[in-house]
Amino acid sequence: MAKYEITLNSEQLSGLLTEDKGLQGLVETVLNQVLEAQITEQIGARPYERSEGRKAYRNGSRPRTLTTRVGPLVLHVPQVRDGSFSTTLFARYQRSEQALVLALMEMVLQGVSTRKVATITEELCGTRFSRSTVSQLCTALDARVQAWNERSLAGQAYPFVVIDALVVKVRRDNAVRATSALIVSGVNAQGRREILGLSLGDSESEGTWTDMFVWLKRRGLHGVEVLVSDDHVGLVKAAQRAFQGVIWQRCQVHFQRNVLGRTPRHLRAQMAAGLRRIFQAEDLGAARTAFVALAAVLAGKADRALTILEEGLEDALAVLVLPEPYRVRLRTTNGMERLNEEIRRRERVIRIFPNEASALRLIGALLAEQHEVWSTGKRYFDMTEYFEWKIIPTQEVPQEIRKVS
Repeated sequence: MAKYEITLNSEQLSGLLTEDKGLQGLVETVLNQVLEAQITEQIGARPYERSEGRKAYRNGSRPRTLTTRVGPLVLHVPQVRDGSFSTTLFARYQRSEQALVLALMEMVLQGVSTRKVATITEELCGTRFSRSTVSQLCTALDARVQAWNERSLAGQAYPFVVIDALVVKVRRDNAVRATSALIVSGVNAQGRREILGLSLGDSESEGTWTDMFVWLKRRGLHGVEVLVSDDHVGLVKAAQRAFQGVIWQRCQVHFQRNVLGRTPRHLRAQMAAGLRRIFQAEDLGAARTAFVALAAVLAGKADRALTILEEGLEDALAVLVLPEPYRVRLRTTNGMERLNEEIRRRERVIRIFPNEASALRLIGALLAEQHEVWSTGKRYFDMTEYFEWKIIPTQEVPQEIRKVS
């Protein structure tokens, strides 16, 4: 990733921050310096510099307005003589920011917002949008999000798939209803993470999960061997039909919360210590031994919690059959927590999505950006050891593998 040096002397900074629109001016100044640094990098010379490495010549600039949450920014986009200037600043920034602006605009224009939300809209956008403007922006952004969310997955296998659900509020049928945003990510055969898809529905419904798995497979999802998720009602049954024989790893973090929630308060520290010994064990045998020891100590004191622990233990330990380098990241859905935090940060501003299309637009735009970062960034796993483990003769693979079939 390129690094750019931004310069602001104390007088400039003081002037910007004491103006009525100080933050807006500061961001505008910084982004204009970024654009200038990018054009210098691309043509290989600073303004008026004589350089043998020069690739092109500047040809002035043109103003472009970028609507942001600190107000509209006027940026001076460099022009190149007999060529073109390339920057990802506008494309990457606008996808998610447009989605946030549009969701807020719809709340105002559809008459479902409060005075507080209307005030926030003015502060975030710095301008008013007409209905026709919103409609045009929605059409363009919806098409991009839908194209990403419906892209083909048939190009390669995805051995590891992680599923998480996030509950948001959506106005539907003249009422505000809790709706789950179902997010599926995966690790492909090259060891890179991708976001495979987004869908809205009831996370406790078997039918919802079935529809989602059918949709993913229709788009080409194949080669799934490990599925990681929380114990959503209906998910395991749906997975049994869609991905027969796949190893299901129950999220250990959610599972431990379930167990501790049924543990008497004065025994929770003792139970938590025992759970750590179980889930940090080197293999299945050691984990089961740790469970037996914990059960012996807490028998008759925390029977409800021990019952939950015993019933779900094997599913929560499924990851132990995999080679050690893959266990930590596949034992929970925590790898998606930062992603959820980003969604929550925007969703808290909006509070209630005016419709499902608005929710898909905002969340989809954020996910599309993160997908680009994941799929082009550092590899999540080196898959060499995993594929070597896969060719071990069947009789040498532990028979305790828990599958959803």
